[in-house]
Amino acid sequence: MPNLNKVMIMGNLTRDPELRYTPSNTPVCQIGVAVNRTWKSQDGERQEETTFIDVEAWGRTAETINEHLRKGRPIFVEGRLKLDTWDDKEGNKRSKLKVVCETFQFVDSKGGERDEQPRGRAAASSNDGPHDPIDEEYIPF
Repeated sequence: MPNLNKVMIMGNLTRDPELRYTPSNTPVCQIGVAVNRTWKSQDGERQEETTFIDVEAWGRTAETINEHLRKGRPIFVEGRLKLDTWDDKEGNKRSKLKVVCETFQFVDSKGGERDEQPRGRAAASSNDGPHDPIDEEYIPF
């Protein structure tokens, strides 16, 4: 049976990135992304909901996110879902679904703490425009 585990989200960081290193010195960065959805109800009222998503990035991608993004900045993430499971202090089974970032794009042209910001996919060469548009093949609608 074929399988597919692909996630594309675009939203704003809910907190500053948290960069840590594994015992083997591999960078791992945790971010939170808020994704908003708006629609009109049957009676014509505008409705809105926000979904908060935990995202984990590894390697050079983790370092790039940590270096250039801060709370409130928009980001486009492509990745896969991962379910973490563990036992809490009371011995109860716990689980958490998160997105593991495989690639990402900077969405806006605002600079981070530096005046110059890389644009486009992580580890890709930057273009001369104020920001790179998202390729149509990556837009899920």
